[in-house]
Amino acid sequence: MSVYWLLTCHMYHYYDTIMKQQEILAEIDAVKQAISRVGHMHPGSLSVQTRAAGGEYYQLSYSFQGKGHTLYVRPDDVPETQAAIENYGRFRSLCRRWIELEVELARYRRAEASGKAHKL
Repeated sequence: MSVYWLLTCHMYHYYDTIMKQQEILAEIDAVKQAISRVGHMHPGSLSVQTRAAGGEYYQLSYSFQGKGHTLYVRPDDVPETQAAIENYGRFRSLCRRWIELEVELARYRRAEASGKAHKL
């Protein structure tokens, strides 16, 4: 193997690692922006309950700070409540993605610092 080939491979892997880090950072920024646009949110699920005396009503069930809660939801508030629940799910999904990206970025940075960027 020539020295030129080794240097070329090393530079390619270094450049590839730098580009991957920049892609991750760009995606992190996109996730942060998406989180800022989520809107009103609420954990839980909405269900239809049947009254013992007949008729139905909507109930919001959720856990918060280790405790379970249930709330009556007026029929007029169902669309807004459902949207808030969906927003909460979107928020959680975005936060999960952010964490995944941060872990991946840290992996690249550790490898780069130890000189093992080419093994990623």
